Amino acid sequence: MSPGKPELRAAALDARARRSEADRKAAGQAIARHGLAAWSEASTIAAHLAVGTEPPTLPLIDGLVEAGVTVLLPVIDGPDLDWAPYQGPAALIPGPLGISQPTSSRVGRRGLSAANVIVVPALAVDQRGHRLGRGRGYYDRALAEVTTLVVAAIYDDELKEAVPVDAHDHPVDAVLQPRGLRRLD
Repeated sequence: MSPGKPELRAAALDARARRSEADRKAAGQAIARHGLAAWSEASTIAAHLAVGTEPPTLPLIDGLVEAGVTVLLPVIDGPDLDWAPYQGPAALIPGPLGISQPTSSRVGRRGLSAANVIVVPALAVDQRGHRLGRGRGYYDRALAEVTTLVVAAIYDDELKEAVPVDAHDHPVDAVLQPRGLRRLD
């Protein structure tokens, strides 16, 4: 029998915990390099600010802002995500679930549709774009309302053959990994 979502989440979190700080930092730099090469001329990108052992996204976010791109970050608003522009680390406050959020004016849930690309977190993604998240459904609900390119930021070994999927799960179109940006089937 194939492992279910809880077992895959536990294995992914355990593997991430074993990564060295140097490996995480190198992954973040490589992810930033590939993301900047692809999106530095976009007008708006929605992204997430990585926490803990997630692939670091701050180098990408800072690079996009430096290139003149508006970067929207999520703001947890009850069961949903709202979005607000990133205006630097000094304009962040602690939010629910240990996730830093911008203090700038929110653009509303529909503001996400203005993004050229949406970069989301994932613990694993399969070849068909099925994404394993943390299980709270924030991104699945947010992505149900948009048709924008959705890209999961993951480590190289987190692209899997198969990930369990439920009817409410929203697929991603591509993965951004230290080895590059890759479109999925």
